[in-house]
Amino acid sequence: MSNPVNIICMKWGNKFPVSYVNRLYGMISRNITLPFKLVCFTEISEGIRDEVVIKPLPELDLPHGSPERGWRKLTILSDNLNDLSGPALFLDLDILIVSNIDSFFDYSGNFLIAHDKKRPKKIEGNSSVFRFNIGEHNDILEFFVQNFNSIKNEFRHEQAYLSNKVHQKKLLNYWPDEWVPSFKYHCVPKFPYNFIKTPSIPLNAKIILFHGLPNPPDAIEGRSGKWYRYIRPAPWIENYWLE
Repeated sequence: MSNPVNIICMKWGNKFPVSYVNRLYGMISRNITLPFKLVCFTEISEGIRDEVVIKPLPELDLPHGSPERGWRKLTILSDNLNDLSGPALFLDLDILIVSNIDSFFDYSGNFLIAHDKKRPKKIEGNSSVFRFNIGEHNDILEFFVQNFNSIKNEFRHEQAYLSNKVHQKKLLNYWPDEWVPSFKYHCVPKFPYNFIKTPSIPLNAKIILFHGLPNPPDAIEGRSGKWYRYIRPAPWIENYWLE
């Protein structure tokens, strides 16, 4: 039997409850044929299902009161990531897996990331789904730690900085767009059809990204989180978003 593939997630603070980790494991297990292990880096392990491998949340010394922009996610680029090695697929907790994800592990490329759906002409990736080789990009983490004050002013968030630095190394590649559609840009019908048609799964979608608002529970109920963006309830999400 081959070694299990590495899948990594992170949970810190109280933005998401532990049920999101449990649901992520459930979605992976139903949509993969490869042996795998889900590793969760977190400071809170209570309530997380036993199948998930718990690792301590890596430390990141940021100034007190720094705005939350996902910077902590960069710590998985460390060359000392506990006992993990080899390729790893990182998944955000609020994604929705809707079909088999085996191909995310054999798609060619050193560093692969979802392309930003809001700014497709830019190099920026969406780090909800990215694959990297553990330990190969510690330089990006070290540069961030040493230059935080200038980086936080130059880049809006972690994925903008990460994409830029990997692009400088000429290693940035993107998943096929149809694999990783955005819920609000590709599942929700365009205006005015969003008022009369239910959001749906795009053809060939594998992982649906929920960036910004709404999150899966909101989308199920038809809450967009923005007064100017109407969406109809999408109860079909419940069929996939299960522990």
